[in-house]
Amino acid sequence: MRESIADDRTITMHSFIRLRAYCVSSFLLFSMLVFAATQAIAATSEPFSTNAVIARLISVQDGVPPGAETLSAGLDLTLSEGWKTYWRSPGEVGIPPRIDWSGSENVAGVEMLWPAPERFTAFGIENFGYKDNVVFPLRVTLGRPGEPAHLAGAVKLLICSEVCIPETFDLALALPSGSKIDADSASQISTFLSRVPAEGGQAKVTDAVASIDAKRTILTLEMKSTTPFNTPDVFAELGANTALGKPDIRLGSGGRSLWARIPILTVDDEQYHDPILTVTDGPGRAFTLTPQLISAPPAPPFRPEQVVPSLGKIVWIALVAFMGGLILNVMPCVLPVLSIKLSSAIKAQKRGVRSIRIGFLVAAVGVMSFMLFLAAILYLLQMFGVAIGWGLQFQNPAFLALMFLVLAVFSANLFGLFELALPSSLQTRLSNAGGPSGHGADFATGFFGAVMATPCSAPFLGTAIAFAFAGRGVDIIVVFTAMGLGLAFPYLLIALFPGLVAALPKPGRWMVGLKLLLGTLLFGTAIWLLWVLIGVAGLLSTIFVAALSIALLLVLVRRPFSPAPRYFAIMLLAVLPMVSAELLAHQPSTGVAPLDGKINWLAFDRGNIARLVSQGEVVFVDVTADWCLTCKANKALVLERDPVLSALNSEGVITMQADWTRPDEEISRYLEANNRYGIPFNAIYGPEAPNGIVLSEILSSQDVLTTLNAARAVGIQSSTLDIEQ
Repeated sequence: MRESIADDRTITMHSFIRLRAYCVSSFLLFSMLVFAATQAIAATSEPFSTNAVIARLISVQDGVPPGAETLSAGLDLTLSEGWKTYWRSPGEVGIPPRIDWSGSENVAGVEMLWPAPERFTAFGIENFGYKDNVVFPLRVTLGRPGEPAHLAGAVKLLICSEVCIPETFDLALALPSGSKIDADSASQISTFLSRVPAEGGQAKVTDAVASIDAKRTILTLEMKSTTPFNTPDVFAELGANTALGKPDIRLGSGGRSLWARIPILTVDDEQYHDPILTVTDGPGRAFTLTPQLISAPPAPPFRPEQVVPSLGKIVWIALVAFMGGLILNVMPCVLPVLSIKLSSAIKAQKRGVRSIRIGFLVAAVGVMSFMLFLAAILYLLQMFGVAIGWGLQFQNPAFLALMFLVLAVFSANLFGLFELALPSSLQTRLSNAGGPSGHGADFATGFFGAVMATPCSAPFLGTAIAFAFAGRGVDIIVVFTAMGLGLAFPYLLIALFPGLVAALPKPGRWMVGLKLLLGTLLFGTAIWLLWVLIGVAGLLSTIFVAALSIALLLVLVRRPFSPAPRYFAIMLLAVLPMVSAELLAHQPSTGVAPLDGKINWLAFDRGNIARLVSQGEVVFVDVTADWCLTCKANKALVLERDPVLSALNSEGVITMQADWTRPDEEISRYLEANNRYGIPFNAIYGPEAPNGIVLSEILSSQDVLTTLNAARAVGIQSSTLDIEQ
């Protein structure tokens, strides 16, 4: 029995010892795991987390090694899908991350490094930043080498998706004495440290030059590299609040020469500095350099004209241009001239079939002559780098003065104030449409009708004009020829079927009333041109043009001199209005929205579009001009009538108006960025349409309302950009 009890005690003791040993081992193992976990956590901060971003501080070292003067750390950002943050030079819209390290201990300074950015395009403006995941490497300089440190950063971060959200939060990382390495953090920091652009000789660039035009609208650069470029991108820095367009990048010399042309959309003069260029070429190459400034822009290695569009595309664009020109015939700008030709056709019934056919063919030639002349002028201006567009001649005071003078003389003749006694004069030729003195008047009527068509835009026209102005010289000729054929189609139709004239009413006393009606119509057009001239050149210039034109009419009506002095006076008074319009022109500030009206317009500000949309607003942009009759029709028939009027003035909708009556570089570049060179132009931006939805030239209530709704955000709360710049 005793032996049995002894054996039991022995077994119990052994069990107790084994149990105790197991507990001790478990405790030791747990302690080691906790210690290991503590060591791992020591290299990262507590994260800041939202639905859009997770942010934390990470460190290569889990502590401060003995004698260490610097430490390697990083700001680690993980962005949710669709969200991005910004580079040190973000463009006009974004704001780069800001960190205040003043709450740190034993930290003399922190240098933040910037990995090479990516390009984001919104609102036609290029922005630079990061998506998915980015680590900003940090070089931490200790105040007391080798002693423990506490890294504390107050972070201000702007993240954007459909809306932009400014985040403000604190991150802290304790670094006690220690010499171990956090392999995961070290790998992350090393990866993004390799993406920080190289400088100096590491760039492998032997020569870099840049040129900025006097108006600061174009940056042109060229650089040569010992290593060929493959798929480069160029990020230019010109100071805070600078907005840049998409670069045109071309390679030459087997990829060892890089040429780029970057539109400068807006510049903050107070923040402006000479260009700094960062070039990326795939994930493995990035460098930053300061180019040498030169006066003349470097020539490109090749021109886009060498990239020839397909024959099918050219044919399609020609058809589109023809349709645009055909539609122009029913636009309000051309109707007065077509009415004059109608009167000419009625009187032509006495001329015979052959004379009618020739007269209308000559009128078509007049249309084509002006269109080809305009194409040649625009191509020459394009070659010299001048901004070009459809209808831009109506921004010229001399051209407006000439048009007013012609219409005033024409309408005075229709009112019967003077007889057709100057067969050698252009004004009399115009007044003699359909008369017996040859076909000069037919040519002039067609030519003048094409001139009056240019302040109008129409469906199909914008696409054709954009193709022409962005392409080769032959593309301009093809588009303007097709457009001229469309505009001349009514003349060609009657020339082909002259019997159509017989269907018109026979000449009679009613034609006296028609002449008075046409005279009134042309006089109203002349007054409209005079009103446009006030906006383009100012009141003083307009008064002189009107006075000199009246003097010309008095000479034509009263004939106060003998023929030779009278002809000299007519020639002098025909030139002086154009000269005075140019010399006395005064152009007030541009781009200012009207102070009154049914719509609550704001002045056009391209950069402000992005800021408003980032706050959840919908922005309606209207580019208009006093000389654009289609713009006036859109305003009267659609924009200032309910239900569109109520929608545009409703909460959450911002209306911007750009006045292009006078030349304006900012508006021209905005239109060009949207592949438009004429007006009217209307676009709607919103959280669901950050790049904008361009509307048709001829607006309809349904299209405007549908697009406004499509641009709104659904279920997204707007937020404000109250983050410090």
